[in-house]
Amino acid sequence: MGKYNFDIVYDRRKTNSLKWHVLENELPMWVADMDFKTAPEVISALENKVKEGIFGYSYVSDSFYQSYIDFYDERHSLFLDKSWMKFSISVLASIFSAIKALSEHGDNVCLFTPNYNHFFNIINDADRNVVEIPLIYENYQYSIPWDLMESVLKDEKTKIMILCNPSNPISRLFTREELVRIGELCKENGVIVISDEIHCELVRKGKQFIPFISLNETNFNNTVMAISTSKTFNLAGMLSSVLVIPNEEMRVKVFKQMEADNICEPNSLATLAAQTALNEGRKWLDELLDYLFDNRDFASEFIKENIPDVHLIDGDATYLLWVDISSLNVDSKTFGDYLRKNTGLFITPGIEYKGDIDHFIRINIACPRSILVDGLTRLKDGVTSYLKEKEN
Repeated sequence: MGKYNFDIVYDRRKTNSLKWHVLENELPMWVADMDFKTAPEVISALENKVKEGIFGYSYVSDSFYQSYIDFYDERHSLFLDKSWMKFSISVLASIFSAIKALSEHGDNVCLFTPNYNHFFNIINDADRNVVEIPLIYENYQYSIPWDLMESVLKDEKTKIMILCNPSNPISRLFTREELVRIGELCKENGVIVISDEIHCELVRKGKQFIPFISLNETNFNNTVMAISTSKTFNLAGMLSSVLVIPNEEMRVKVFKQMEADNICEPNSLATLAAQTALNEGRKWLDELLDYLFDNRDFASEFIKENIPDVHLIDGDATYLLWVDISSLNVDSKTFGDYLRKNTGLFITPGIEYKGDIDHFIRINIACPRSILVDGLTRLKDGVTSYLKEKEN
């Protein structure tokens, strides 16, 4: 038994939670936040700050950046220099600024699909063109279409590639060899990599996450690295992240754009929460990872034994399940709507993440086991009733 109890169920329905803004009979397992309280050490630090009762303007302290430097040194053997780093209110906001700083109106921004849906929004909002590189899906596994990727990168209008590693929604860790080749191809074709590594701590023990900039000089000098405590410690509402850019020329451009976009001023609690989590929440994180991947293993066995008509894609990262529903012969939105209407289970349809296949759903399992069992049971009931209705 660990020090921290992740089995406790908290009622989030009347807390202005986006995730839990649902009907009484509905169970939300969609947006990527966790139903666990953050590390007690973080809560204690915030309580002490709140007791001060003064919430004026704040600055980003050296100790905030040092917490990231120490954390990445310990857990990833990666050296980060404070001069490479800049606070922002969110990874998405940072990437939006980086896109504007490192490309022009009408340029192409490419990315593998399926991929995090809000990337498409910010690319379009920046008046750039989304260019998809659909991953190859065979035998319930994804691989990179290297020939297609090269042709996309060779297009002179392609200036940026957004890499989501670990991948949301498919929960895939890219291998060392893949990351090296991605870096080489991008550099050869004058394409800058923006590496979103927001899920990088949520990795199964025994597996390794590899920071993109850590591999070689090519990646080091051609990458914008986006990191945050938001997913790892369930601090998304605190609005805190860091952009890391070793290349000075790129860094000057992006940091200037971030300032212009007014995304670099923290609220009075944001940096404290992140700093405390990184410095004092490591044991909590270790126990969280055990719990999350026990949940994943439980879900895998449950689906195999009770819902053979769907297939869970293997994944060693994130707390998101990517489930193949192709045997149901229904598109993901139709089935997602059916699930919500008939069982109350609220998941995300795979079509939101684009790509060339619309037969997946994404399920968030960062919740107490009792909630997970409820959700999986609703999924089972939904699949069973849907198939019966099709027969009739």
